Amino acid sequence: MTSHTPTDADLVAAIAGGDLNALGDLVHRHQDRVMALAYRFLGCRHRAADAAQEVFLKVARAAPRYTPDARFTTWLYRIVVNHCLDDVRRQKRSPRTLSAVPAVPDDPPGDDADPLEADETARQVRAAIAALPERQRTAVLLHRYEDLSHRAIAEVTGWTPSAVESLLVRAYANLRKTLAPLADGDASAGNPPGKR
Repeated sequence: MTSHTPTDADLVAAIAGGDLNALGDLVHRHQDRVMALAYRFLGCRHRAADAAQEVFLKVARAAPRYTPDARFTTWLYRIVVNHCLDDVRRQKRSPRTLSAVPAVPDDPPGDDADPLEADETARQVRAAIAALPERQRTAVLLHRYEDLSHRAIAEVTGWTPSAVESLLVRAYANLRKTLAPLADGDASAGNPPGKR
């Protein structure tokens, strides 16, 4: 007898029926992905861990309303993005808290790269992405770092595909302009992958 590995949709259906083990399985399956995306938006591991917990609680509460029309990860990303954007807005309104620069994972430096130079470059890229308008920043994070297509970003955000394309064009143009001093030896800093 072969054992059946439940799909994400199976797990969500089980969660909707009150199965906490299914929630644990779903968390185990997607926690790293949720943490990474939250960290890119929030720039703080502690806040990202809190966000991930909140996201999975939201998944559990929303499970009875989930319909597997789209991929589960699209639905999950939408919850993560909305939660993180709300968190960033709350931080901006709170005078007591300084919002961290959203962290973007660094591309691994080559073997001959100077680690100090790579750290400074990564800091400048993070700062440039953090300075983008919210919708442009969201589009870049999902496109460049989550490797989502324009269509997938549209599904996650609820924006039209043409709006996503426009946002990405403006975002990458802004990044190229901001990061122009870094482009001496590496012109790829602001270039989007060629994925649609």
